[in-house]
Amino acid sequence: MSLEPLAAALLRARTVLTRRPDMGLHQDSAATVRWQGGTRNVVSHDNGTRLETDMSTELGGSGDRVTPGWLFRAGVASCAVTTIAMRAAMEGVELTTLEARVESRSDTRGLLGMATTDGTPIEAAPRAMRLHVRIAASGATEAALRGLVDRACGCSPVPRALTGQTALDVAVELA
Repeated sequence: MSLEPLAAALLRARTVLTRRPDMGLHQDSAATVRWQGGTRNVVSHDNGTRLETDMSTELGGSGDRVTPGWLFRAGVASCAVTTIAMRAAMEGVELTTLEARVESRSDTRGLLGMATTDGTPIEAAPRAMRLHVRIAASGATEAALRGLVDRACGCSPVPRALTGQTALDVAVELA
């Protein structure tokens, strides 16, 4: 699949942002979630896209929908793949294979607000995450592909939010 249309679009965007850097900073589309009861939620995008989430049966859910944690991992992987494809297009790399898998290891006790026997709170966030990228490109060396992935992940917004530790401000509004 040719990345030429993508490369052309990215060149246009870079040209505009070079002339008008102020246009680069923008408000992202909000993710709106409405509780449906129990642990089931409906996530909505401004464009009308909807997705249901739920927890496993062990944690009181139906187990028939993706969990918010899985959606988070999917976001990391999807953002990484998108940014790698964009970087490949900008650099003229002809990709033949590109996929990513994000794995994590978590302690459910943190989700439940539990503590260790000495009273130390257990972290709810994943303890470890791994982004595994499978990539191939016509005529590219292993070193070139590793460099491409490193450069792309260095400016991939969702993976960078993890490594850059983006602050989360929680605002509460009473209904």
